[in-house]
Amino acid sequence: MPPAKKRVRTYDPAKIRAAVLAQFGNVRQGVDSLTPGQLALPSGLGDWSVRELVAHIGTALGAVGVLLGRPEPARQDGTLLDWPSAIHADSPAIAAYAHELAERTPDLADIERHFSALLAEHPGTRLLDTSAGGLPLADYLVTRTVELVVHTDDLNRAVPGLDIPYDRQALAACTRLLADTLAVRAPGASTEVRIPPYAVVQCVEGPRHTRGTPPNVVETDPLTWIRLAAGRTQWKAAVEDAKVSASGERADLGALLPLMS
Repeated sequence: MPPAKKRVRTYDPAKIRAAVLAQFGNVRQGVDSLTPGQLALPSGLGDWSVRELVAHIGTALGAVGVLLGRPEPARQDGTLLDWPSAIHADSPAIAAYAHELAERTPDLADIERHFSALLAEHPGTRLLDTSAGGLPLADYLVTRTVELVVHTDDLNRAVPGLDIPYDRQALAACTRLLADTLAVRAPGASTEVRIPPYAVVQCVEGPRHTRGTPPNVVETDPLTWIRLAAGRTQWKAAVEDAKVSASGERADLGALLPLMS
């Protein structure tokens, strides 16, 4: 009997749109409180300053306008789970654009207004020519939750005392997309990865459990999972710091992480 196909997760387009706007609004309010000295701090991401990180966050929404300005692809030839791998190829151009934008000090409120207008104008079925192939706008917006949540965490860690909140829907979508990416990268059902309260996935080749507690279990919190998937935290360090619980001979995910590379 062939193995059962994994169910493809779907997202509520209206909730995702609201989540993207809510998280960007959280970032905008947090950034408005930063002083010039804080904006000049190192971000912890290569040679980027906090100002350059803020500029890059602006591109998370600005990219939607850029893609909508391109001709619409004839068909969808990418999937949502292709995106985490595809962004690595764009890294040099992304870094250069962040430097350029930082010099112009982008207005996040203006970006937010323009993005809202675009969402009102275009349906979620509109295809975009992305680095992961042709994707519907509704799917691409799910990737925006990853960009915003990951970089909100970067900002909070870079600026002492900054505590930008996380929209629950944005945090959930980000966690689920990255968990599903792991399940696709390492197909199987010998290991269960639990990220309460948002996601549970099975992955890694090996004996499949059928009932009770699986022999290989990994459990962590959403932010630790996101840091692991984005390469902000190393697997070994997270386990040693008790940020991750991993039991079983197939519970070591170190070789599979990060996912966004």
